[in-house]
Amino acid sequence: MTDTTVRPMMQKDRASAALGLSVQRDEPGHAVVSMVVREDMTNGFEITHGGFVFALADTAFAIACNEDERVTVAAGADITFLKSTRAGQTLTATAARRTVSGRSGIYDVTVTDESGDVVAEFRGRSFTTNRPA
Repeated sequence: MTDTTVRPMMQKDRASAALGLSVQRDEPGHAVVSMVVREDMTNGFEITHGGFVFALADTAFAIACNEDERVTVAAGADITFLKSTRAGQTLTATAARRTVSGRSGIYDVTVTDESGDVVAEFRGRSFTTNRPA
């Protein structure tokens, strides 16, 4: 994630880099991020730990909601897990803005596997600060 086409927010994101996240699309209100599930991302049932699925979705949400020169952060988020995955699979999170009102926004993120099956649905609530990016 040191590609110069990736904006500074993601260039400095050590957590996303450590997870091996790859940004495919970075547009105002829309983002696509993928991740290959590693063995060390699985739980005791040998399925992807939900925290990693959440982190992938949260990263796509963060990219989509940081639409201008001000820092936007999560005010809250929830996720529904719909299908388990395993090491070696590629997960893709697609985030889309639903609405923004004042400094608050709602973004939906769909996480799919490599066959296009929905793995999880995430809804993030954003808050835009006065802090410059």
